[in-house]
Amino acid sequence: MAPRGVAFGLAAAALCLPITAGVAAAEPGSSRCGGTLLQLQVQSQGSSGFDRFRFNLGLEAESTSNAEALKLLNQRLSQLRTVVTPLATGPLMVPAPSSTSYGSGRLRYRASTSVSGVVSKANYDPLIQAAGRQPGVSLQGFTALPASGSEAQLQTKLLREALADGRRQAEATASALGLRTVRLLRIDQRSGGGPRPMPMPMLAARSFNPHEAPPPERSVSLGLDYCLF
Repeated sequence: MAPRGVAFGLAAAALCLPITAGVAAAEPGSSRCGGTLLQLQVQSQGSSGFDRFRFNLGLEAESTSNAEALKLLNQRLSQLRTVVTPLATGPLMVPAPSSTSYGSGRLRYRASTSVSGVVSKANYDPLIQAAGRQPGVSLQGFTALPASGSEAQLQTKLLREALADGRRQAEATASALGLRTVRLLRIDQRSGGGPRPMPMPMLAARSFNPHEAPPPERSVSLGLDYCLF
């Protein structure tokens, strides 16, 4: 039997994982280990189903005066609203414009803003095509959003997988040491991930399939303490 108080760890590749939030829990009963203490760090990750996207469109206009640049930007914004609003789900978000000057000698002025909102899978490609053809518009990214309930289901699935993985490793370690009992002492949970923005390529003749977009991803990382005896 291994001496009491000896700690074992996972391979380095499983350590130092990115974390965003945490909770701690333990099995009922004493948290003291009367045998060999085993400390593990395990991770499970996966993707959830999605049914809509958050889009972000950049909009710019240039002219020889700041007033003319802002006027042209406003005209382009009005035109962009006309084509995007029927395709979007819910209201659009448009921050106040900003303007800059550049060049030497005769200055030129650039006014810019952005338009963001949510679009369904069905209107994913139509919105890309319609917005991409508007003057001064850049497609800055589309982010897949989890379908209702799918994120919670994925979180539960990943938690179960991580716990099962930790249990298998603990049992394998106990067997290698000639021990028979594995008792979970502590759980330290960390969750991460979420929707990822997808940069859009230059507008092409082909259509864009929403099912080819990267899905929302999540990960669960657990710090597990086991007592082996």
